[in-house]
Amino acid sequence: MQFSPWGDRILHRICVLAQDVFHAQPHRNSFIAASYVKFLESAGARVVPLMINKTDDEHTRLFKSINGVLFPGGGVSLLSSGYSKAASVFYRLALEANSNGDYFPVWGTCLGFELLTLLTSGELLLSHTNTSGVGLPLNFTADVRDSRLFRDFPEDLMESLASDPLTENSHQWSVTTEKFTKSEKLKNFYRVLSTNTDGQNEFVSTVEAYDFPIYATQWHPEKNAFEWRRPYIPHTPSAVKTTFYTASFFVNEARKSFHSFASVEEEKKALIYNYKPEYTETQSAFEQIYYFD
Repeated sequence: MQFSPWGDRILHRICVLAQDVFHAQPHRNSFIAASYVKFLESAGARVVPLMINKTDDEHTRLFKSINGVLFPGGGVSLLSSGYSKAASVFYRLALEANSNGDYFPVWGTCLGFELLTLLTSGELLLSHTNTSGVGLPLNFTADVRDSRLFRDFPEDLMESLASDPLTENSHQWSVTTEKFTKSEKLKNFYRVLSTNTDGQNEFVSTVEAYDFPIYATQWHPEKNAFEWRRPYIPHTPSAVKTTFYTASFFVNEARKSFHSFASVEEEKKALIYNYKPEYTETQSAFEQIYYFD
């Protein structure tokens, strides 16, 4: 049973990984876009920021207190950033936990998708694609019918996802279907649920692991409901439903984890509520950002 400061009600705490600021300033060494926080909160989770540049012991202690982790999109190095180093620790811990019957879900969005393919395959398998700022429909594979991720999506929403540009893409690099298929490690670990194309290259856009609760999208489910800076972000009713059905799925996965904080005080100190987001629309692609020291 999870520890809960609210009596019998079970809390679901999900970490969102921070990432390095390009030009660090005092008290602004890393950040999390607020849309990822709202994305998870909209489905009933409480968010804990996963800070970079912590020790492995600190990461391990936090891992044992939370119920899932989200690796967000961004633009930092997949090889040498604080983001990639922290993610590699949590990925390893998640594999170990799940292998031992300790359920712990992982989600990767955009850069997080790319990093998960690197962590799984041990290779950087990215190709340049013309996908920086475009909404696309999903080209579902036959495996989507038996997928965990899309199983509870309404049929009309699945039809809209397949025909309308509901998924926002903000990436210049992708894992092409050809490279994915040639990688035995990726092919044996992940089920491909959808692909997309930039007109020249077909790339993998949604995956879920066969034997682990690990999921990733090259597209951004959080932006449809919570980001307004770019004109190509879809905000139709179906687009917003996509945000909430995706969030609901992942938070429900976190409900299967029984990690917990040691005390009420420890949990309260860890929550995102201790920080205030800044309105940043005029200076970044995000409406709001949490900055960390």
